[in-house]
Parts: sequence; structure tokens; C-alpha cells
Amino acid sequence: MDVAVSQETKTKPAGVEYQTEPSRYKHWRLSFDGPIATLTMDVAEDGGIRPGYKLKLNSYDLGVDIELHDALQRIRFERPEIHSVVLASAKNRIFCSGANIYMLGLSSHAWKVNFCKFTNETRIGIEDASRNSGLKFLAACNGTTAGGGYELALACDEIILVDDRSSAVSLPELPLLGVLPGTGGLTRLTDKRRVRKDLADMFCTNQDGVRGQRAKDWRLVDEIVKPQQFAEHVKQRALKLAELSDRPAGAKGVPLTPLKKVTDDAGLHYESLDVQFNKAARTATITVRAPESVSEQTIEKALAAGAHWWPLQMARELDDAILSLRTNELELGLWVMKTAGNPDAVLAMDKFILSHQDNWFVREVLGMMRRTFARTEVTSRSIYAIVEPDSCFAGTLLELALAADRIYMRDTQEGESTATMTLSEMNFGSLPMVNHLTRVAARFYQDANHLESLRRQIGKKLLAREALEAGLVTSAPDDLDWEDEIRQAIESRTAQSPDALTGLEANLRLGPEETPETRIFGRLSAWQNWIFIRPNAVGPSGALKVYGTGAPVKFDWEKV
Repeated sequence: MDVAVSQETKTKPAGVEYQTEPSRYKHWRLSFDGPIATLTMDVAEDGGIRPGYKLKLNSYDLGVDIELHDALQRIRFERPEIHSVVLASAKNRIFCSGANIYMLGLSSHAWKVNFCKFTNETRIGIEDASRNSGLKFLAACNGTTAGGGYELALACDEIILVDDRSSAVSLPELPLLGVLPGTGGLTRLTDKRRVRKDLADMFCTNQDGVRGQRAKDWRLVDEIVKPQQFAEHVKQRALKLAELSDRPAGAKGVPLTPLKKVTDDAGLHYESLDVQFNKAARTATITVRAPESVSEQTIEKALAAGAHWWPLQMARELDDAILSLRTNELELGLWVMKTAGNPDAVLAMDKFILSHQDNWFVREVLGMMRRTFARTEVTSRSIYAIVEPDSCFAGTLLELALAADRIYMRDTQEGESTATMTLSEMNFGSLPMVNHLTRVAARFYQDANHLESLRRQIGKKLLAREALEAGLVTSAPDDLDWEDEIRQAIESRTAQSPDALTGLEANLRLGPEETPETRIFGRLSAWQNWIFIRPNAVGPSGALKVYGTGAPVKFDWEKV
């Protein structure tokens, strides 16, 4: 993968590029055999995304995960005949040793946290594909499976471990590094694999891990297989998992062509999306453009358009913009969401998508939108949505407003061009948040009466006062107050502590419902975030800092 990076400054690394494609992979090989895809991990030691460390023993950094994310997207869209995916290793007796420890030790707090966030989303994307795309995943653990390597296996539907008397699964982060497994390991042990808490406690505090029959008995793996039978067993099990899929056998895939993107000092510029930087104000204004006219939609036309079909193109561009802003523009703490285009075109597109969800391509596009929008609530940026007369907050694009911390809608005078927002069926089930609720359901705490009243408004272009009365907007200033109120809202937000705002947003956005995903992004991430800045982990004599140096670890023994 070709990425442009510079030496990290105190506040941010610069220039990470999230776009890649298979011919540029350094760390993964993608192969196909009938209904089975094999993603083989073969990490290049000298292929780190930044200088200063070697990726030994199939350890990974952000660059390795960017390639994995791209490969998963290509299997979804370009290979509809694939029904199961085997995650394998090219290294002898090593599956994956997890996140590179020396990379973590060298990295700033922000880099570590963003790395963990993207890695979490990629693992959750595997589970999303299993749940919604008809793809089943099998981890073929041919040797050492440690830390993030075991967390990668945990994201799969099944784990097969070689039974060679030495290969073990482990989560050694606590005893070795003084941190937590950062990619959902603790949550998946309990919520997904139902490992008993006392056994999980023993497992996570033992750096050597668990192997053989005990690993199976403790529910850490699904099967153990002798080396001589390992490859054939993996193949046969992958074929069995493939039989569970409803993906088409004979469909032609859709190539994910490179995004047309221009990056300059002013911002990020795509075909259907634009991001304008205001570094003095510390804001990024994201404008998503919908089609200007309503056009007849058919499956044939959608497939012919492929990666340029508006819903897919918009979602891919927005996904890339979110990831780029997260990593490369740390000080742009407030994202201002705007839209433009024809609301009727979006509503017509919503109707078409919902009417053709049984088509594999439409289903994958809907999944791409769902995963992209879900990145917003778990991003540590404040988000305001601005609804003006030329806006297009309708159906699918209304989700961008509903994901925001506040929504401001301009109340224009009669006779003038008016600001509107419009609900569609898309807002009531197809694009859930990571708490598995729709944004309107989460907004109103699943109040059945309120949700039913909103359903009755589907298709109606709500004016500012109507949207305010329905609880869909935060404030609806009139023309006289509009400019001042928006300016004050932005200035007051960006003047407040970014750390405190991140905590505030994380507590308010997802509401009372908890899922494995919210536990990973909320509870686990919050504790890991705290541990990442504590001296026991990252101080001069902290476990993460002295790992591999031979120097003794010095802990502050107070437990608070």
C-alpha cells in the first residue's frame, strides 16, 4: 500500500491515505477457490506505515488494517460468488501476534486511539458482513495467535486452532504491556463466546495463553485439529459455512474503482462531497451533494453505474472523508454537516433501495451506507447539522442530521425559498446505529407514540416550525437571528475542552441501549483511553514503554 506520511509532530501524524487496492498490498494476499476466499496474512517486516519499527511475527499497524478493510470491501462488491472467507497466515506456526508493540510505544496518544478505533470498526465490519451480507468467516489459526491476532479471530464466525502442543491463543496485553486488549477482545469473550468470567480472568492475566483441548473446553476456540489434517479440515469447514450463504453464485461483481479526490489546503474535494477546512475556526464543513433530478432506477442501471451509482459513491466518499479527517485533522474539532441537491431524488432512491433489498448489490450498498453513517456517532468530533433553503436533508441524508449533536434549521419568511426536511421509510430501520436502534428511535428513547406520529409524516416536507414541533431540530432561528446564532453556537463549541466534549458526546449519543458494539466503543474504549495515558503503561518505566528493552517495569501500586 502506498501511503504518504510525515514524521509525527506532537499533535498529529500527517497525510495518511486510506485508499488502496490489491496490486498495492504489502501485507495480504487475496485468493479465490469456488465459493471460498482466502485472505492470507503475510506482513512485510519493513512495510510499516511509519518509520521506527519492524512488523515482525505477523504483527500489524494501521497500514495492515487499511489493506484488510479494502480487501473485505472488494469481497463484498467485486466477488458476489464468494460465500465464506478464510483468514489464514503465510508464516510458519504464526497466525498473528497482534498490534505491533514497538509501534504503540512510539506513537502519540491520538495515533494509538485512532488506530484502535479503525481496527475496531474493521473487526465489527466482519461481523456485520456475517450478519447482513451472507458472508461467513473462519479463522485458521496455524500457530501463535496473540493479542490483536486473537481479537481478529474472535471477529470470525468460527476459530480453528492447530493442535501441535505449542500453539496457543492469548490476550497478553495486561501482563506484558499494562494495557487492555484494544480491539474488543474482552467484550467478545463474554458477549459472543460466553467464556465464564473466572476463566476469562485467568486467560487475560496469563501471558502464555491457552492451547489444545483446554482452549476448546474454555470456549476460546471452536475446534482443535492436528497439523496433518489442519489444511483439509479448514477447507471442508469453509465449504460447510459457504452452504449457509444466500449470496448469488453466478452474479457479476462491481469493481470498486478509485475515488476521484483532490486534497489541498482548503480541504477534501470529491465528486459528490466536499469538505472545506477553516483551520482558524477549527471547523470542517462537510457538504454532501445529492442528484439534482429524479431519474428512473432499475437494477440493470444500478449495476451498470457500479461504483458511480450515487448511493455507493456518496457512501464511499463520505467514508474516506471521515477517516481522513479523524487521522489527519485532529484540531478540526467541529464538523458542520450540510447537504445540497434534490430531496425528491433522494426519496426516490430510498424507495428503490428498500424495494430491492433482496438484490445482492443493493444489499451491499445499503450495508456500506449503514457502516459509514455508523462511523459518525463513534467519532470524537462535535457535529452540527445546518438545514437551509438549498439543503437536501431527506430520507437517507436526513440520517446525517440525526447523527449530529445539534440540528439548526433556518426559519425563512413566507414567500421565500424555504428550508425543509423529509422523513422516509429509510429512517425507520435500514440504517441503524451501533446500538442497533434507528436514529429516530434513539432520539426519542423508543417512544412508540412519538415514532408513530413521525411515521405519519413520511414524505411530507416539514418546514422549520413543524420540524421543531416534531422534535427533529434543536433550534429554528429566523432570518434576522440566523447568522448570529450559528456563529455563536460554533464559537462557543470550539472554545470548550476537546477532552470533555469527547466524553460528553460519547455519553449522550447512543442512549441507554447497550450492545457488544457500544460496549467496545464506549466502556472498553473509555478505559483503554484512560490506561493509554497512565504512567503504569506509558510512563518512562511503564510496561508499554520498556517492553523489549530489558529494563524493569515500575508500577504506581495505588489502585484507584
